[in-house]
Amino acid sequence: MSAQPEPDVATATFEPVIVAPSLLDAVRDLRRDVLGTSFPLEIDGVGEARASRARLLGQLNDHLLPRLVELSAPAVVVLAGSTGAGKSTLMNSLLGAEVSEAGVLRPTTRQPVIAHHPDDAELLEGHPVLEAVRVIANERVPRGIALLDAPDLDSVLEENRTTAHRLLEAADLWLFVTTAARYGDALPWQVLAGAMERGASVAMVLNRVPKESLSTVRGDLLTRLRDRGMQGVPLFVVPDVGPHEGLLDPGSVAPIKRWLTMLAGPDRARSVIVRTLKGSLGALRPWVDAQAEAVQDQVDAAAALREEIARTLRLPADEARTGVLAGAVADGAVQARWTELSIGSGPLARLVRPSGRIRGLRRTGRARTDALAPLQDDLRRSAAAVLNGAGVAAELALRGHLGQSGSLDGGRALITAWPAADRRSARDTHAEASAGEWILEAEPRVRALLTSTDPGVAKRAARVVRALGERGLAVVVLAAAAGLAPAEDLLVALLGDSGVELRDELRDSLAERAQQYVAGEGADLAALLDVPDLAEDAASRLRLRLAVLKGLT
Repeated sequence: MSAQPEPDVATATFEPVIVAPSLLDAVRDLRRDVLGTSFPLEIDGVGEARASRARLLGQLNDHLLPRLVELSAPAVVVLAGSTGAGKSTLMNSLLGAEVSEAGVLRPTTRQPVIAHHPDDAELLEGHPVLEAVRVIANERVPRGIALLDAPDLDSVLEENRTTAHRLLEAADLWLFVTTAARYGDALPWQVLAGAMERGASVAMVLNRVPKESLSTVRGDLLTRLRDRGMQGVPLFVVPDVGPHEGLLDPGSVAPIKRWLTMLAGPDRARSVIVRTLKGSLGALRPWVDAQAEAVQDQVDAAAALREEIARTLRLPADEARTGVLAGAVADGAVQARWTELSIGSGPLARLVRPSGRIRGLRRTGRARTDALAPLQDDLRRSAAAVLNGAGVAAELALRGHLGQSGSLDGGRALITAWPAADRRSARDTHAEASAGEWILEAEPRVRALLTSTDPGVAKRAARVVRALGERGLAVVVLAAAAGLAPAEDLLVALLGDSGVELRDELRDSLAERAQQYVAGEGADLAALLDVPDLAEDAASRLRLRLAVLKGLT
């Protein structure tokens, strides 16, 4: 076995350890804002954005923050690799003891193991990764480093794969273990590329290399490293010893052990730590910038969805208004009730003489008011049904348009998140309330006629009120506003132009309520977009943290 003669972390010259006092606070602020960032809309690229956020949080939680809090803690050296690469055997051999389970059954490493020198225990205390590993104190571990045997990166168990990647994010140095049979696989190079992107220090162990092909395999691997700009990565080759159990021969791992011992020296270990720390901090910039762009994509998609909601509801809103103006509220029960009240001895029968004079001027309006109460109830129920129908039409239009395949980015998921059953119950309640409010608008308007500045209007209104009562006249006005033709004729006969104005005011009020009901459906759907992460300035938080970080690094 031999080490690559290229420059490596054990021989390179490093700058002194200098960390800005405010850097820790800046990274904590960044972590808080990343943690508070979500990607609520299911748009193109959201999966990658969420995965990137999770990895960024892992990097902040498991490496950068613990390292900035305690720069003097041992350098965490993670042994990582694919299934069967021999990581556990290598670690056991380096320490001369069975500290990590090794064997032919896969997956072997079920619980990661971290080994450190007993005198480094206090410095490692509180490190987040200790929650996920078995901790062993071993005097053969050089002071200044901690060896961590991670699960297989390609383990059949998802939990193992997740843990392996988390531990790599926590590492100050990646000791990547592969074999002569598998070093050409895609996985090792993907992992190594990720390490280089985040500025981690890396070394490589090529394990189980047949003696007869040692030179060829080593040369090929060095070429691959060089082609990827990784010529400075230390490379160690461990010859194949055939089937065996237990520890490797001490001579096989002696160069790695010497290198780790030299690396563990106080100055060198701190240099490795700071090298990876600086690389990680530098890698944060494009990482956070990409997160901010992903947030902005969400914001833009939300704005587009709001515009599409408004556009989709234009036709239902117009149809709702047209329906009210066309007399939809007067259909059915209202029409039947009016007919009932207008024939025979009904309170509305023969109310106006052929001469245009009102009958029953000497009667109080109380009797007719009570008799017209059922018509008022019918008007309220019919108005509520029309309003509710407008809401239903609006909901169906939104679900049909935004829920279809190929709709606006994020539309289908937004519609899926919009509850249906609860909405129907709430809509019924709101329609009843709005219709009741419309009914109550009529009496104050009738009362206003009695105090009109036009004496003729006030006198005529007073005669009608004596015959019908204020509420009775209000019911006639409402029926006319609903579009009932006989009620409109009667209102004109009773009040003339003043009656026409009252009718138009209440009709417009109901038409506006119908349009508002349609708009309410859109507002209810758009309310799902009213979250901080979709606000106009949502990306500015991350960009602010990025600017501060750039200034400190």
